[in-house]
Amino acid sequence: MRKWLFGGLGLLLAIGLATLICGLSAELDRDLSITEESYRFKVNEGDGLIRVVNAFESQGLIRSADWVRLALQFEAHSLVVKPGDYQIEPGESVRQLLKRMDAGDVVVYPVTIPEGVTLDWMLARLWSHPQLSRVLEGPRDERILSLIAPFSAPEGLFLPETYLVQAGDTDLSVLKRARNAMRETLSQAWLSRAGNLPLNSAYEALILASIIEKETGVARERPTIAGVFTRRLQRGMRLQTDPTIIYGLGDDFDGDLKRRHLRDDTNPYNTYRISGLPPTPIALPGEAAISAALNPSPGGVLYFVAKGDGSHVFSETLSEHEKNVRRYQLQRKQDYRSSPR
Repeated sequence: MRKWLFGGLGLLLAIGLATLICGLSAELDRDLSITEESYRFKVNEGDGLIRVVNAFESQGLIRSADWVRLALQFEAHSLVVKPGDYQIEPGESVRQLLKRMDAGDVVVYPVTIPEGVTLDWMLARLWSHPQLSRVLEGPRDERILSLIAPFSAPEGLFLPETYLVQAGDTDLSVLKRARNAMRETLSQAWLSRAGNLPLNSAYEALILASIIEKETGVARERPTIAGVFTRRLQRGMRLQTDPTIIYGLGDDFDGDLKRRHLRDDTNPYNTYRISGLPPTPIALPGEAAISAALNPSPGGVLYFVAKGDGSHVFSETLSEHEKNVRRYQLQRKQDYRSSPR
């Protein structure tokens, strides 16, 4: 009788334990309660597993945080949730979401830096991005200067590209990626450069690439414009390119480039007055402009002028160039434009 009683109690305990185990497992395998087609859940820096589970309950995603915590303890989980935004899809269970949080499968957001913008513009774009945190004070922040060492001017040293970021990333973290990307891109391009270029370093190539980037937005023209500047440098001719002057004027430029600007000897970026390249890049050049600077088109073209439709007309002689200037710039149409729409 006693054996039967103990046997019965053992059976009941086993059944109860099995029921408890199944119930706890069911808590982890239960679908999260979301009323929308998709739901975004944020894990903050420093949030642990318990805090996240409690937030599940407070946001109505689960019925009981206590049962989920008990289930996790019973299964001896060693999950470590990673900070960021997580997209919860219909039909996703607690277990599935926690595994994704452990893997850091966060939502990523694009931030696009176009070719030809300045570092000031890039920083403004990063600071306006809702998912990025600002830690930098400006382009002369010591952390930026440390990042670009041994160079002293940060302009042009960051690759314009689309970067994927996650909630909580900083402006500095994006700049680090852009700096590394530019370093790698420029290094590879320098190794495959054409021979007999009038460039003494990869940095000089970067300066030239930034000028090419600002002179045209028409992709097919970049190697031709690179050829013009290359031949001018080889022959000791001044570059005479407006974008460098405009960059040197900074906030003083009001949109109207005047003759006095062309004659200004105090502007170190005035390539109508200085010989060779300006002291630094004038923008963030993209990979295509860098490639063009290091692999310019051959030929005898030495001049070009904007046609007003975003493209340029090229010439080999000064007399041809002067004719083109009279045709395309001295008799400008109302819809004249110097860059593509």
